Amino acid sequence: MPTWNNYMLMDSSSPLMEYLLLLHDYTMMILFFMFIALLYIFMNMIKNKFTNKIMVEGNTLEVIWTIMPMIVLTFVATPSMNLLY
Repeated sequence: MPTWNNYMLMDSSSPLMEYLLLLHDYTMMILFFMFIALLYIFMNMIKNKFTNKIMVEGNTLEVIWTIMPMIVLTFVATPSMNLLY
């Protein structure tokens, strides 16, 4: 039941809603870990003043930031498709 000043989702009343809550928690966990990883990378880039000569061209970086979103979307889309169909 929704109450005043409640920022969480309502309690589930069906099995499908229970699975949707689990999907929400799963996607939030993935987003949280991605945020922590990006924060770690940014902090290392700020602290480290040396340049990496391998990453100057950026080929591996482009491959990484092309493949990683596909992997993350696969991890998020698979449970979502299971719930839809």
